[in-house]
Order: sequence, then C-alpha cells, then structure tokens
Amino acid sequence: MARGEKYICTKCSVKLPYTDSHVYGATELNPLQRRFWGKVPVRFAFSYLHFMPKGRVQRLLHKLKYRGAKELGEHLGQRYGSLLSDHYYPEQFDVVVPVPLHKYKLRRRGYNQAESFSTGLAQAMQLPHNARALLRTIDTSTQTRKNRLDRWQNVEQVFQVQQPQVVQGKRVLLVDDVMTTGATLEACAVALLEAGAAEVSVVTIAAA
Repeated sequence: MARGEKYICTKCSVKLPYTDSHVYGATELNPLQRRFWGKVPVRFAFSYLHFMPKGRVQRLLHKLKYRGAKELGEHLGQRYGSLLSDHYYPEQFDVVVPVPLHKYKLRRRGYNQAESFSTGLAQAMQLPHNARALLRTIDTSTQTRKNRLDRWQNVEQVFQVQQPQVVQGKRVLLVDDVMTTGATLEACAVALLEAGAAEVSVVTIAAA
C-alpha cells in the first residue's frame, strides 16, 4: 500500500461493490428495508457493501472474523460512519448497539466483529456506543447454509436486553457484520422494541 493508505489500498477500495443504500434512506426504494416488511418495524436499513461469494468483500470479512483483524472492522466502521455523517444520518440515532456474540464464542475468537464495526461507526458519527445492551443467551449453531425459517428458529429466543435503561425511548442503530435473510437482526430488533426502544434501524458491513 502507498503512504497514507490503511488496511485497504486505493485500487481495491475503488473496486469494492458499494451498495449506496444510505442514498435511498427510508423510502420504499431501499431493498434492504423491504426484507423487514411485515416482520418488524425498521426505520432505516443500510449496508456498506454487497456480499459476493469468493469476492473482495468475502475476503475482507474472512480476515475480520477469523484472522484477528479487529482493527479492519473499526476502519470500515469509520469509513461508513463518515459517509453516513455526510448525509446527516447521525441526528436520526441516539445510541449504537452491536449484535452480541455468545460468551463462549467471544472467548474463542477474542472479539466481536460486529462490535469492532459498530465502534468505528459510533466514533465517526459521534454517537454513544453500548456493546452490552444486548445479550446472546444461547450459543446457536452457525447460520451458514440455513434457509430463512431455520435461521429465524435458530435465533428466535436467543437475544435479550440486559440494560433496558440504555434503549428505553431511544432510537437504536443496530449493527451486525453481514445481512443475509435478516433473521438475526430481526430477532434483536424485536427484543429492543419490546424493551422500550422508540425505534430501531439496522446497518451491516455487507448484505448478501
């Protein structure tokens, strides 16, 4: 990488498949938001990148999740957070909350990739960040290769709000690494709304 470049070189950065989902905002033109229609009310739904199998984004996520590249997640969060700030989105949120890992998986991996991304987002948007508002109570099996029903059943009773005072009456920005069917985000959003959150928006690094 050239001097001044960090984690991702300019050549690769230009070729990344950006979604531009933040441009659509809360309108029906946003295909990510439509994934939640009829399931759970979501104010905004954003994703930074399109997930493409065997592509650059998959390699980035693999490094983030399995190669210990925690700082890469924070860097991506700062980049996307700056972009969202340019479009005046920080004023729409009160607190940033990542989707949690179960304590056993967190112990094995050493960090939560969603939390590293959410940390960068919160820093760039100058918003409060709370990584302990949500708790994953069950160490579920991986969501890979599950259909939508199986994914939902896998996470239906998994999440609970352990710090209700953090989310009550607040506009929560819920953060994860990848959105596929949206089942995990949906389950978290239900828990947050039941705990008294005023509204929930979601953002991920990538969307399949």
